[in-house]
Amino acid sequence: METLASVVAHVRSQLNKVVVGQEELVTQTLATILCGGHALIEGVPGVAKTLTVKCLARVLNVGFRRVQCNSDLMPADIVGTNVFDMRLGDFRLHRGSIFTDLLLVDEINRMPPRTQAALLEAMEERQATIDGVTYPLPKYFCVFATQNPVEFEGTYPLPEAQLDRFLLKIMVKYPDLASELKILNEHNMGFNPNEVERLELTPIAAEAVDSARQNLQAVTVEPTLIDYIARLGRKTRDWPAITLGASPRATIALLRVSKAFAAMEGRDFLVPDDVKAATKCTLRHRITLNPEAELEGVTPDETLEQILRSVEVPK
Repeated sequence: METLASVVAHVRSQLNKVVVGQEELVTQTLATILCGGHALIEGVPGVAKTLTVKCLARVLNVGFRRVQCNSDLMPADIVGTNVFDMRLGDFRLHRGSIFTDLLLVDEINRMPPRTQAALLEAMEERQATIDGVTYPLPKYFCVFATQNPVEFEGTYPLPEAQLDRFLLKIMVKYPDLASELKILNEHNMGFNPNEVERLELTPIAAEAVDSARQNLQAVTVEPTLIDYIARLGRKTRDWPAITLGASPRATIALLRVSKAFAAMEGRDFLVPDDVKAATKCTLRHRITLNPEAELEGVTPDETLEQILRSVEVPK
């Protein structure tokens, strides 16, 4: 676990130079990378969603590209296409934005359904199909998609099938007062977050991510905790306020993220608190509340909290 612990400590220290008051966002983006998954980041504009992912790519020393979604975005705009080269008299492959390591898809709910489907293949299969030919994506390929929770005009809600492909849904809140004062003071001293390339961030070797992921497989999980995760998943399918519960893919994701949280704490074994910490961010986008619960203002997080209290914790 030493390699993983050193990677996590280094990334945290570097991101904390730039991102203030968003420890949960940093932790969960790191867990996404360690698990080799994708994350949906939801928060109002201006809470460091884009900045965190850009700095994370710098620190991990991997490729980064950004897609700004709009209603006119076509599949070829993100996947790529074959372009006829007049000089060579032949078609040449022009690779799209998804051929990178960390892909930031900004305002994904503004992406039209046809383009969402192309992104879905890339997320699930880690490959892209262009004119009938399949091309593998880079091994560190990871999608961080953002969406605004308060603006819905001109948006296309993500279907359940695509939501389920996101390992985590990260909810980004406003920073507390102390953090916001620190942000204001740093900007008053001339800090410019738009110049990420000029920030003094120390990158790590990209191969360190491979070693950290291998360490993750060494986390020991007792049978009682496997049973605990299974019972949590099954409880969501029987809960009165939920019409669509967590699938087996969701419980697998809960196991993976719980192991990542344990490893990030420096432990090579899982405890119930790891599962509890991972439950909301892993399942909140994989359950559907019934209309009555939504009308009463019940949130997925509140429902999951009730489920956690109702399932017996293993000793």
